[in-house]
Amino acid sequence: MTAAVDRFRELLRIPTVSHVDEEHTNWSAFAEFAAALERLYPATHAALSRETVDEHSLLYRWRGRTAEESLVLMAHMDVVPVVAAEWDHDPFGATLVGAGDDATIHARGAIDDKGALVGILEAVESLVSEEYVPAHDIYLAFGHNEETAGGGARALARTLKENGIRPALVLDEGGAVVDGAIPGISIPTAMVGVAERGIMTVVLTARESGGHASTPLRLPATARLARAITRLSRRPFHARISPPVRAMFRTLSTSAPGALGWAFRHIRLTAPLVALVLSRLGPEMNATVRTTAVVTELSGAPAENVLATTARASVNVRILTGETVASVRERMRRVIADPKVEIDVRHDSEPSPISPWRGEPWRRIATAVATAIGPDVVTTPYLQSGATDSRWFTGLSENVYRFAPFHLSKGEREALHSHNERIRVESWLAGVRFYRSLMTAS
Repeated sequence: MTAAVDRFRELLRIPTVSHVDEEHTNWSAFAEFAAALERLYPATHAALSRETVDEHSLLYRWRGRTAEESLVLMAHMDVVPVVAAEWDHDPFGATLVGAGDDATIHARGAIDDKGALVGILEAVESLVSEEYVPAHDIYLAFGHNEETAGGGARALARTLKENGIRPALVLDEGGAVVDGAIPGISIPTAMVGVAERGIMTVVLTARESGGHASTPLRLPATARLARAITRLSRRPFHARISPPVRAMFRTLSTSAPGALGWAFRHIRLTAPLVALVLSRLGPEMNATVRTTAVVTELSGAPAENVLATTARASVNVRILTGETVASVRERMRRVIADPKVEIDVRHDSEPSPISPWRGEPWRRIATAVATAIGPDVVTTPYLQSGATDSRWFTGLSENVYRFAPFHLSKGEREALHSHNERIRVESWLAGVRFYRSLMTAS
């Protein structure tokens, strides 16, 4: 599989960085990436049709023996920006560190999300070369701006809808195979997102008359805004166990020891206590049991000796299943309790519908996990904390799942969107086998 790793590293070296202001995006890198895919995967491009959607996203169709009950495999080409000085290796050098089972590729996008994209293409290329014909049509939907606007994925979903495509299964990035992510659970678990939290950006604005900093008001705009932020921080949203998380605990209850197993088996009774405990066990666990709101941007006066006439804060909100954009905004209004602080929703997306964790599509994923990654891995539903492109596909299928088939350590997960993003070669190759297994079961 050395050739596969070489192809992966070559694609990781192409800096397909997306920016919120798309005027700053280097679109030539995306053109280079698309051309490289065609060159590196000739059998795939000979057997599958490919069209460009929304200028840069790619949609492939692999015709099967029937067009019904199709499979959609999703990934995205773009990656988040880097601060190169923070990295131990060149973020676009795709440096291979170590050997054997310890061999690791360091690069932006190694996990998020070129690991999945290239893994899918490796699986398709090998199957096409073996003259395999899938039982049902398979679509590959590769977005170009998941990390920013997500418009590419929306256009891909719209294209499928206009062509009457109703997939039996949609799989995007999301959870992974992890060890010890749930307190008390030591077995490896494949965390498959059956739903994801909603997302909204709220802008808080405080206005005052301004003036010289030498004669400040009793409560200037910056202080009023700071008070609002402090109130939000001190009164977080209530912790609770949503249906996907409840299902996760029931699935894992047989692997949990003693009192913990009992608590998981009787989660209807123990949910309030379990939610409270989990909310205090770090950011990953906290994000599974509550709506989160965090200030990410601040602005005030244009100079150090000027009172701000307008002070603003952007609040990134991730909405737990069971709550809505409207209910979150109303609670923020009550908590801030200051009519002079404006609360405006810049953009929003409701929590996704919940996909079933029973039935044939779910069994296909679980079987592929057991076949490609290991029979000792327990596949469990869970709530995806971040937003993915798959949210635009929930109108096409009831079976939309979020799972990247890579065994990741805590450190590897924490490197996502941070410095030193990396993936172990062994883990990535198991992911390629997962995609092969999933496609041959279609």
